Amino acid sequence: MKATKDMFVADVLNMDRGTIPIFFRHGLHCLGCSMSHGETLEEACAVHNLDLAQLLDDLNVYLTEASAEAETGS
Repeated sequence: MKATKDMFVADVLNMDRGTIPIFFRHGLHCLGCSMSHGETLEEACAVHNLDLAQLLDDLNVYLTEASAEAETGS
């Protein structure tokens, strides 16, 4: 699955907890707060003045690699 700007932060976390360090690197540290369930990636980046395109790129690179590893069993 691919992360998109319209996805809620919590939905991305539920897809793969391995995304947590990516959020941290980008300055999103309050992943357990209630806003994560009602705030899209786009909204979170706007509120925290973060680069949405870079966050999406980093998340999707990770998710693609994790999916490939799961398929090959490595």
